[in-house]
Amino acid sequence: MSAPTSPGTATGARATRRAGSGRRRRRIGLAGRYATLLLVLAVMLGPIVWQFLTSIRGRTENVYDGVLPSQPTLNNYVRVAESFPLLQYAGNTLTVAALAIASNTVFAAMGGYALSRAGWRGRKTVFTVLVATLMFPFESVMISMFLTVREMGLVDTLIGVWLPGAVSVLNVMVMRAAFLAVPKELEEAAVLDGAGEWTRFTRVFVPSAKGALAVVCITSFMGAWDDFLWPLLVLTDSDNYTLQLGLKTLAGATTVNDQRLVAAGAMAALLPTMLVFFALQRFFFKGVGEGAVKT
Repeated sequence: MSAPTSPGTATGARATRRAGSGRRRRRIGLAGRYATLLLVLAVMLGPIVWQFLTSIRGRTENVYDGVLPSQPTLNNYVRVAESFPLLQYAGNTLTVAALAIASNTVFAAMGGYALSRAGWRGRKTVFTVLVATLMFPFESVMISMFLTVREMGLVDTLIGVWLPGAVSVLNVMVMRAAFLAVPKELEEAAVLDGAGEWTRFTRVFVPSAKGALAVVCITSFMGAWDDFLWPLLVLTDSDNYTLQLGLKTLAGATTVNDQRLVAAGAMAALLPTMLVFFALQRFFFKGVGEGAVKT
């Protein structure tokens, strides 16, 4: 006869089985999360990888013949630079992007700071109006913006391309949220030290919002660099074309209508946005108030 099982032994066995079952569920859940992340990564990077592989295919290769090119070459990038003024268009776009970054950083920070400060009448009304403007798509105000720019004599100029995006309401909201999250103790300490409004803004609040400023810089750069519709309306002289308009002419030209060249041009246009993001992405994870504490 087998020895009777004690209650303590049975309870321990059940606890062991539950612990083992819990570990298995956690492993399955972790595997599912990793599988989902890999799927999302494949969906996001798949088109970029395919575009790059297309851009390095040889002239005699079929674009859709397999995944990896059998005759990889960088000559397509040289051909793109020779087919249209790539550096000139990139310079025009960089000028517009630099103006957009500078204006959005300054004006969004000032606007966000003003909206985050209590004590002035009409603050909630201004905030409501600004939020309401986010409901209107760009296409609904595009014609009025064009007429305004034309009356200012800025059609077919890079200033006319930059001006409508000089400050984004969304960037103002981002900076407002960042300033509202700054601990009140920091501002109170600055006031006790005799810091004025401008000193508190530049020495306490702006350093505390480095992560938000990085977001503003990246979104402003990407918005200006990737914009196509507005430059298409404003610019007529090819010497003022931005890079996206240049890529349109490259894709539509009958003499150079080559998928390899279009892919190479698209990759050349993508590279600056990737460099800007990787250069500033570390600021996204800085804690609010870290800059002010260090200061």
